[in-house]
Amino acid sequence: MARPRLILFSDLDGTLLDHDNYDWRAAQPALAKLRSSGIPLILNSSKTLPEIRALREDLGNTDPFIVENGAAVVIPPHVFGNNREDVVNFGATRAQVLAVLEKLRAEGARFRGFEDMSVQELASETGMDAAAAALAKQRVGTEPLLWQGTDEERAEFEAALAREGLRLVAGGRFLHAMGVFDKADGARFLLSKYQEQYQEHGDGPLIAIALGDSPNDQQMLEAADIPVVIRGVNSEQVQLPSAKHAMRSLKPGPEGWNECVLNLLFEYGY
Repeated sequence: MARPRLILFSDLDGTLLDHDNYDWRAAQPALAKLRSSGIPLILNSSKTLPEIRALREDLGNTDPFIVENGAAVVIPPHVFGNNREDVVNFGATRAQVLAVLEKLRAEGARFRGFEDMSVQELASETGMDAAAAALAKQRVGTEPLLWQGTDEERAEFEAALAREGLRLVAGGRFLHAMGVFDKADGARFLLSKYQEQYQEHGDGPLIAIALGDSPNDQQMLEAADIPVVIRGVNSEQVQLPSAKHAMRSLKPGPEGWNECVLNLLFEYGY
């Protein structure tokens, strides 16, 4: 029996990247195995398009990727017969999100977003260097923010966002104001594209594996055949679908990522 085709969707911060220093080198063995096996690794993160593009160069990754919690899917040239890079957008634009946030701030909402921070302020807040912070500010559909009000005020803020067709999602470090889309939308879109491609070549079944560490990964994990929760700061808040081949890592961040991916590759004959 032919081994199944695999595709991986992975969060970055706290999952493939260390929560504190953003290092991924502990996952090198699994990353190398994925490359040599021709298994797509779709990076699916709250990070921006230029941030993920830079990281992909470091990782040697050439696959499509998903930015800003599902705000857009980026397809490199020649992946699905396209001649140039394609960007497929979902939900509200960042300009629309910022307009709503300014309206709510004028009504008393207390928060500080990326738009409010200088490059140096953002670097200090996140631990990134200035170059990385500059990339993080270049956004297409979301606004990360630090909430400065009470829990009760935050609930009112979320309700006000909902009335404007937006929502608030908790990430590993920031809250993200965004349209009505999530990380699963981009994952499902790309999964269907790969299924079409593999079917054209007569390949066997395609099994989707998703790895994440926080509540904003929940929908992506539920959309996968194999959800993997990487141990982290908020990982206990993530619910694993009981009916699926689900797992939790024992180690945090890239160490746990590496261990789980290698185990799954071995299980499926890679």
